[in-house]
Amino acid sequence: QVQLVESGGGLVQAGGSLRLSCAASGRTFRWIDMGWFRQAPGKEREFVAALNWSGANTIYADSVKGRFTISRDNAKNTVYLQMNSLKPEDTAVYYCAAGRGDGLHTTPPDFGSWGQGTQVTVSS
Repeated sequence: QVQLVESGGGLVQAGGSLRLSCAASGRTFRWIDMGWFRQAPGKEREFVAALNWSGANTIYADSVKGRFTISRDNAKNTVYLQMNSLKPEDTAVYYCAAGRGDGLHTTPPDFGSWGQGTQVTVSS
């Protein structure tokens, strides 16, 4: 099991940027695919981005493509989500998730460990 702790959320104006971090514990982190999801009030949790164990392969939701970048530093056991050109509709609680080691996925059931979430609020 991987333990995950997100940080970096906050309040930002539309057009601004934030970088989320997800610190992971566990020796298996470097071999695990990682993802970011978000959940707005009254809505289901939705996929944002994911990358494989090496960081060489990434996938993004259409709504964030070209604005968000997912990356990882295996030496630091950390995965990042750089968010640029933020919009009010990006407002949500953002969750980091660890995959099950069976490839890149985009749905919550395919991720075995979750962080507690960090709030991102974008004002118009």
